[in-house]
Amino acid sequence: MRLRLLFGTILAAAAIALHAQEDTFYRLELGGGLGMGFSLDDVNSRFFGSSDLTVGAVARFPLNPRMAVKTRLAYLGMSGETAQDGDFYPTNPNQAGPERLQYKLSGGLVDLTGLFELHFLPYGWVQGYQGYKRLTPYVQAGIGFTYATPGKAFCANIPIGVGVKWKIRERLNLSLDWTFHFTASDKLDGLEAPHGIKSSEFRNKDHYSLTLLSLTYDLSPRCPTCNKD
Repeated sequence: MRLRLLFGTILAAAAIALHAQEDTFYRLELGGGLGMGFSLDDVNSRFFGSSDLTVGAVARFPLNPRMAVKTRLAYLGMSGETAQDGDFYPTNPNQAGPERLQYKLSGGLVDLTGLFELHFLPYGWVQGYQGYKRLTPYVQAGIGFTYATPGKAFCANIPIGVGVKWKIRERLNLSLDWTFHFTASDKLDGLEAPHGIKSSEFRNKDHYSLTLLSLTYDLSPRCPTCNKD
């Protein structure tokens, strides 16, 4: 009888602990990451051409297991030269001639972006009755701001992208995400309309892509015994 009572007590304690673990929800993730990026501009017209190192800091605010809001600050190096690009730029865009513009791009850009993440699966550490998954893909979109040193240009950008995140520990998350940023500027690379053709909206503007592998840590747990949302 005492043995059964002991086993029952152990099982009840385990169930309570498991239920509390399932209820744990963290309101903030902080971390950083490394990756690669490239710009599509007047110096580079190829996807993943002239790729450079990208570093970033990430703050993610989970709303629920299927949604999160993320703020990211990233730096992308910019390099390349017109001699390596397949396009021909005259030295004077208003006058035809055989001489080719020789321009070398050097510098970088700073990106500050706010993104909304939509997970394909409910994201969490313990599956439980909620069906949380430790690995989930997601889509993301938002708005951001860009400053590029080669052209000393500041502009807004619209990022869209995809990613995948993996909860490798209860409070540790690894994510790989890709975003493409549409900008409203043709001066990020320091060249503006080298063909003499005026740009409009997103056409003939400078855009860029960021791929970042990030590691974040969960902070600010929500009280499991408080009122549920």
